[in-house]
Amino acid sequence: MKTLIIYVSIHHQNTAKIAQVLAEVLQADLKNPAEIELDSFRDYDLVGFGSGIYFGKHHRRIYELIESLPEQEGKKAFIFSTSGMVKIFNVHDFDLALRKTLESRGFQVIGEFNCRGWDSYPKLLRPWGGINRGRPDSADFEKAKRFAEKIIAKHLA
Repeated sequence: MKTLIIYVSIHHQNTAKIAQVLAEVLQADLKNPAEIELDSFRDYDLVGFGSGIYFGKHHRRIYELIESLPEQEGKKAFIFSTSGMVKIFNVHDFDLALRKTLESRGFQVIGEFNCRGWDSYPKLLRPWGGINRGRPDSADFEKAKRFAEKIIAKHLA
């Protein structure tokens, strides 16, 4: 099964680090939205979409790419993110809007992964070096690896 991981990672490359771990386990091609050729998109059976969380949502380039795609008839997808704040389902569900966008385009979302990331964006945090400095860390990488292994066991085996 051919896998593609699309990600946006801006400030501290938190999401890029997680994307790399996922790509290694899933043997996936790793690209940012600007590198995607819409014609080649149909060659993939599974697509991961990820970014840092910006004001409670995934990066706009992820949404713009998804909205430019033709309808995907049940193509499997997963979501991943890094964030300064902890994800709390139904309170701070960062993935909700992206999940709905993917489903509206015909994707079947088979999993979601989030971990903390170093965040120094609000100027208020900068004098203290931000929050979650050093994250994602080895424990986060191990959790990402296990997430990818579960995808393989449940959906790719």
